[in-house]
Amino acid sequence: MEAFVILAIGVWQIVVIVLLVLLLFGGRKIPELMRGVGQGMKEFKKATSDDSDEEEEMEDSRSRKKLKDIDD
Repeated sequence: MEAFVILAIGVWQIVVIVLLVLLLFGGRKIPELMRGVGQGMKEFKKATSDDSDEEEEMEDSRSRKKLKDIDD
């Protein structure tokens, strides 16, 4: 159902949203806001990739320990 809501947004709705943002923040603040959004996304991607790397390392150490236990 959520995917349907996202797909239901048309061109006019996007135009209205952009105009509201322009009215609320003004033209000078928008680049600063977008820069902040971009930095936030960059940090989020970095954090999620770090978490997945840590999970892979933990999984590798568990599998090595199991193999070591089997060999003993």
